[in-house]
Amino acid sequence: MVESSIGGVVPAVKGEVMMRMGDKEEGGSVRDEEVGTVTEWELDRELLCPICMQIIKDAFLTACGHSFCYMCIVTHLHNKSDCPCCSHYLTTSQLYPNFLLDKLLKKTSARQISKTASPVEQFRHSLEQGCEVSIKELDALLLMLSEKKRKLEQEEAERNMQILLDFLQMLRKQKVDELNEVQHDLQYIKQDLNSVERHRIDLYRARDRYSMKLQMLADDPIGKKPWSSSTDRNFGGLFSTSRNAPGGLPTGNLTYKKVDSKAQIRSPGPQRKDTSISELNSQRMSQSGLAVVRKKRVNAQFNDLQECYLQKRRQLANKSRVKEEKDADVVQREGYSEGLADFQSVLSTFTRYSRLRVIAELRHGDLFHSANIVSRQVWSLHKIVESLKFSFYCIEFDRDDELFATAGVSRRIKVFDFSSVVNEPADAHCPVVEMSTRSKLSCLSWNKYTKNHIASSDYDGIVTVWDVTTRQSVMEYEEHEKRAWSVDFSRTEPSMLVSGSDDCKVKVWCTKQEASVLNIDMKANICCVKYNPGSSVHIAVGSADHHIHYYDLRNTSQPVHIFSGHRKAVSYVKFLSNNELASASTDSTLRLWDVKDNLPVRTLRGHTNEKNFVGLSVNNEFLSCGSETNEVFVYHKAISKPMTWHRFGSPDIDEADEDAGSYFISAVCWKSDSPTMLAANSQGTIKVLVLAA
Repeated sequence: MVESSIGGVVPAVKGEVMMRMGDKEEGGSVRDEEVGTVTEWELDRELLCPICMQIIKDAFLTACGHSFCYMCIVTHLHNKSDCPCCSHYLTTSQLYPNFLLDKLLKKTSARQISKTASPVEQFRHSLEQGCEVSIKELDALLLMLSEKKRKLEQEEAERNMQILLDFLQMLRKQKVDELNEVQHDLQYIKQDLNSVERHRIDLYRARDRYSMKLQMLADDPIGKKPWSSSTDRNFGGLFSTSRNAPGGLPTGNLTYKKVDSKAQIRSPGPQRKDTSISELNSQRMSQSGLAVVRKKRVNAQFNDLQECYLQKRRQLANKSRVKEEKDADVVQREGYSEGLADFQSVLSTFTRYSRLRVIAELRHGDLFHSANIVSRQVWSLHKIVESLKFSFYCIEFDRDDELFATAGVSRRIKVFDFSSVVNEPADAHCPVVEMSTRSKLSCLSWNKYTKNHIASSDYDGIVTVWDVTTRQSVMEYEEHEKRAWSVDFSRTEPSMLVSGSDDCKVKVWCTKQEASVLNIDMKANICCVKYNPGSSVHIAVGSADHHIHYYDLRNTSQPVHIFSGHRKAVSYVKFLSNNELASASTDSTLRLWDVKDNLPVRTLRGHTNEKNFVGLSVNNEFLSCGSETNEVFVYHKAISKPMTWHRFGSPDIDEADEDAGSYFISAVCWKSDSPTMLAANSQGTIKVLVLAA
């Protein structure tokens, strides 16, 4: 009965456990199996020194019956003469070695090693404990160990060889794939070279025929006999224009008389021939120089152009090479693949322009001077800077590109006539319309259907629709709780507009209603909103959470897709087409996205934008943005590096001045389907720029 109770219940008194352990060592009636039933946790607890709480080392027993590590109890008694457990008076003379406990601790340690240690560790421990082993047994063990070692080495060598083999096979597969891809690319290039060479020969032949006919016209301007060849039919309009151009002789009024008359008529012939030849030569020289310049541009951006070519060629490799229906304005190019035709368009557009030329400049200190205007900068999610250093304003063309509006924190919207700004002297640039607002303005958006309507958003969170003709507000919406950064009219539903605010809300408005018709709650500040130009139910929202949220307004419970990639707040979103979206961020990048397939397309880098909102505008194939280096950058959507850029400068700015480095471009806007754009900087200067060769 006693043994049974001891085996099932862990003893609560330490002395009882020690007594039964001692009985076992001395051949008592308690068996090894019964001691083994004590849980490891309780056993370890009983074998701990009450002072250091570690397994007892060099055990000593006190007169009061408690065991400690020798060093622990001696150190304690040097400071205090009592037992740490029962507080009885105790001195070093009352300490006795506990041999039984030491032996028990060694056996316990050996038992734990036998349970957890590997066979090698157990064998090593046995040798350390003085296990008797004969020479013959050692020889057998050594032989076995040598064989085991050789086997392990063989297995290790096989594993290493297999790893090397796998690597080489993977490398071969990768290189074979690359080789196949290169072979396909070479096949594309070979086909395109043959195609382009054929077209080039045709163009040279056509040019030679054109030159020959011009010389014939110079020799015989009367044109007694009409030409009937197919080439003549192709160039008939051009030649008829040349014959009837100023300085030419109309054939219907010529009367053939005697030799003198003929000589008189033909006397200008040699002079006109020389003029035509000299004009052709000069034209060829200018074209040759232009070709050299364009070739340099190709060399400068060769890697990006190569990537663009291969990407287009591979994507369209399996498609039909000839469209069933082609635009009437596009020249038929037999043998051209779609990929090559697309790339030729990119190449010709990209190399056509090399600089931005200033054609007009507008200064209006009252609206744009940095002393009167502050900028909207990218904010921290926890703190919005209210007192900003630089200026901000927005520029927007109207529906017909005849007027453009400017706004800033001067609390005024000013509308200018574009043709007047371009054609009249700089001192005559005055707004044709001016409207005052109660608060600082952050964004403008012209209605693309009603020409005289323009919407604005301001720092008080108010969205206003203005009638430029009457200079009065048509509607005012005051539901936003914080400043509204962005507003945009729908192109397909002109009565609808959308706005985004610091209150983390996107609101959709209708000019026929006094309250918002839809509200989207988001988790971060809204920096920009934009309608898809081909849809009245899809909008893109740029947020301070570094993402672009693309919503279908018919179901706003969650976005259709979230585009991720920017590392900082998304400051602008603009649509190049119904499926192409461009975004700008203060991580100094522009990114292109495919909203149809929900894919990233390209990242554009080159400008500097880490703090301020510097503007973004798109125009078919081109994107323009500002930079904190006081420069305007222009990108082609197919190339990741800038196509050209223009630095703002002014006689009033000393480049060595410390403040000169604080100026930045704050707004840009393309004129629709035109190489012309507007750009403004934080000093208050607006420039009309045009892409030039």
